[in-house]
Amino acid sequence: MIYLQLFLEFFHIGLFSFGGGYATLPFLYHIAEVQQWYTAKQLTDMVAVSSITPGPVGVNVATFAGFTTSGILGSLVATTAVVLPSYVLVIVVSKLLEKFRENKYVQAAIYGLKPAGCGLLAAVAFRMFAESFSILGTVIFLILLYISFKSKRDPLFYLGVSALTGLVAGFFHLT
Repeated sequence: MIYLQLFLEFFHIGLFSFGGGYATLPFLYHIAEVQQWYTAKQLTDMVAVSSITPGPVGVNVATFAGFTTSGILGSLVATTAVVLPSYVLVIVVSKLLEKFRENKYVQAAIYGLKPAGCGLLAAVAFRMFAESFSILGTVIFLILLYISFKSKRDPLFYLGVSALTGLVAGFFHLT
């Protein structure tokens, strides 16, 4: 029964989350609150690890959440379920897009989805900040933000420095 629930929850996420992997986070927080398969803190950790591992963030988080919920089979079910709607949608849309590319309603729908995706991402960023707030984390963020404005480096540099600093802070129990 847990596998059916996992499939349905993550299929729902895959079906209704527009705007990339981070747009799945409001749905994942909802699952944490309602299903209690994992905590909000565990979800924050999943997102952090998913952000620095190869692959799409939403798929990585689904894999981690499925594993946390029900082991390897849970991760396979959650990953398949979150990817399936996009897979089917891409096949259908690719067949129809050429036919409706110049349609003003299709263009208006796409135009309207962009701010909705931005709003979801802003809400998630605020929630993640509020739930995982720490003085040290905020100081690291502000220092790296300042450095990023002064010297334009690859974003992976900042991710790497943040990850190393977090590991050192965790090792010395500074968080």
